[in-house]
Amino acid sequence: MTATPVRDRVTRVDAAVRASEPAGDYRRLTLVAPEIAVLATPGQFVALAIDGADSALLLRRSFSIHRVSADAGTVEIVVADAGPGTRWITRLRAGGEVSVVGPLGRGFTSPSAPRPCILVGGGYGSAPLFWLAESLRVQGCSTHLILGAATERRLFGARSGADSVDEMVVMTDDGSAGATGLVTQPLPELLTRTHAELVYACGPMGMLRAATEIAEAHGAQAQVAVEEAMACGVGVCMTCVLPITGDDGITRMSRSCLDGPVFTGTAVRWDVIADGRVAVPADCLGAPAVTP
Repeated sequence: MTATPVRDRVTRVDAAVRASEPAGDYRRLTLVAPEIAVLATPGQFVALAIDGADSALLLRRSFSIHRVSADAGTVEIVVADAGPGTRWITRLRAGGEVSVVGPLGRGFTSPSAPRPCILVGGGYGSAPLFWLAESLRVQGCSTHLILGAATERRLFGARSGADSVDEMVVMTDDGSAGATGLVTQPLPELLTRTHAELVYACGPMGMLRAATEIAEAHGAQAQVAVEEAMACGVGVCMTCVLPITGDDGITRMSRSCLDGPVFTGTAVRWDVIADGRVAVPADCLGAPAVTP
């Protein structure tokens, strides 16, 4: 294994694959990357290069960090087979090797004092929330996790995740596991019962918008990981640009991989995001002038 410094707190590692395990419709990989494991925080991600017959796919593929072990020097990720690039990664097995850059991005922000926290994960978007939950519990926070997916096979962590949190609720669209309904459906009751002021969410954009709106309606703040559109992970491809309103009230087109992927939910301009498309708000900094 070789490691190359990329910039402060970011490293490129030729990581050995220690384990590759099925997890429903996904694959969980354990990578030997001690230089990354010792630096990473919950909510950050890594970017993997594609090799083999698909090496012409030049852009790396980005994945949230599921867990790390600084002692073992390992980083775990969860991968869905969504095309040629990710298919090559899901076919990696123990003994293989892959180029990894990380840790990348801005992760979740912990509360300044112990308090109840609610975590909401959709599909394999739940992957980073278990490590986050463990970190929050170390800080004395009670943690309540809602997992949701279309079907039982699209869930991640429903069987093993209960040990990471104080309470876990499982939802599936078709009722094949847990209760029937959307993952955000139990959120209002949990907010009322726990008096939680922080909601952490990772998953599809529609789910993140709903979690933000529900949290705001209950006087809570949502932190959302908008990783759905990320590709290269290093700000080159521009596929993950979103309109984000800063503390100064100005909306700017921001690269999720560099400025996020975690943002305060209310900072995201959900009003111009729909059906996988993102429009440039008319009041965005640098937006084209509209001639009357």
